[in-house]
Amino acid sequence: MFYGYAMSVCLRYVQDRNDALEVMQDGFFKVFTKIDTFDAGRPFKTWLCRIMINCALDHYRRRNQKFNTDTIEGKDAAVEEMALSEMSYAEILELVNRLSPVYRVVFCMAVIDGYSHEEIAEKLQISVGTSKSNLSRAREKLKIMLSKINSDDYARMAR
Repeated sequence: MFYGYAMSVCLRYVQDRNDALEVMQDGFFKVFTKIDTFDAGRPFKTWLCRIMINCALDHYRRRNQKFNTDTIEGKDAAVEEMALSEMSYAEILELVNRLSPVYRVVFCMAVIDGYSHEEIAEKLQISVGTSKSNLSRAREKLKIMLSKINSDDYARMAR
């Protein structure tokens, strides 16, 4: 019943569908073994989402991926808004999946799942400044990707 929802959460944090399946399986294992800790007074989907996110972060740490940073040039916010208004959820998620693993994880935790920088720093064992920097750089990379899509669309229409 919750396969699709859990898979969508996992796919936000890992690039490969097979890895997402592995993360989801680990998550459902935790759900079934820890079901006695579920507070029936709260929404099940919220609890499930937190477990899937934590499993994805565990998966990320197991892979010993290093947090890297790139220098990015800023782009105009108007370009981002115009491109976003014409994109579907799947297209936006595809762009997010093109981010480096560290940027994708921090972006998803902060923007999609609403974690604070302090929570992100604690869960990923990084400093708050690194979390803020990675989120800023993820946004800049997305802006660059959006401006490229927008300029490609403009070039096609101008022909």
